[in-house]
Amino acid sequence: MPSETSGFIDFTYAGETHKTWYKAVGDLASGVTPVVILHGGPGIPHFYLLPNLELTRTNNIPTIIYDQIGVGQSSHLKDKPKEFWTVELFMDELDNLLSKLGIADNFGLIGHSWGGMFGSDYVATRQPRGLRRLVLVGAPASMTLWEASMAKLLSRFPEDFQAMMKKHDEERTTDAKEYQDGMQVFYQKHICNVNPWPADLLKSFAGMAEDPTVYTAMLGTSVFRIWGSLRTWSVVDKIDKIGYPTLLLNGVDDEAQDEALLPFFEKLPKVKWVQFANSSHTIFFEEKDRYLQVVGDFLTSRVD
Repeated sequence: MPSETSGFIDFTYAGETHKTWYKAVGDLASGVTPVVILHGGPGIPHFYLLPNLELTRTNNIPTIIYDQIGVGQSSHLKDKPKEFWTVELFMDELDNLLSKLGIADNFGLIGHSWGGMFGSDYVATRQPRGLRRLVLVGAPASMTLWEASMAKLLSRFPEDFQAMMKKHDEERTTDAKEYQDGMQVFYQKHICNVNPWPADLLKSFAGMAEDPTVYTAMLGTSVFRIWGSLRTWSVVDKIDKIGYPTLLLNGVDDEAQDEALLPFFEKLPKVKWVQFANSSHTIFFEEKDRYLQVVGDFLTSRVD
């Protein structure tokens, strides 16, 4: 069995020290390039991404998973103003994690959803010298493309269902029971088609509901109409700065439809795109074995 370690790393930001929780599986000093897994949300705890840790078993890749501050098992900061929660904050936290774990000179990244958005922005902006491979899973290149993708998917539902969902979005009554019930119908089709949902996915959603501070500040209360600080986010004009080998993944029924990933495919100099025919937004649950094979092969490939 591969070794496992977990704990907390001090992260000092704006004169205050917070705690970043992490878990590492495998030997970080083995010489094999480790991979860091970036969770979605913003504000959804790491639990649902635990299947990615099996890359240690399948490909001998050391894996690290963590909760960004404000999320899961890391420091919760419910009293911070919305302006505190920025992409730059999480970039600094990732830099700190890489440094404290001693892997800043040699690592890979897997980013899912928001994790892929944040990861692509981090790579384009910070140009990390030690990055070897980048994997973007169900990650849009801009929030405008995300909203268009979600509108496309919603349009496939019955008209009365669409009208009900849009009404609550416009009136910001997304806490209404009929809206929440409607979201579960949508999510069953476009977040995870496994029925019932895996326990770790439920645990992540419960964690976000328990403390929605980060999610609300950066996204809002709706996945269809973004009014948080990320509403104008885009990496489209920075993609050409991502010179690292990159793997794009999405499912046919993914919330991140093809149009949302297309700028990455068109502009990245070193890119491969694999789509999963029987999946939506959580392909690591829906087609787990193939996912691990595709990602493991990419991360261990000698070809740049």
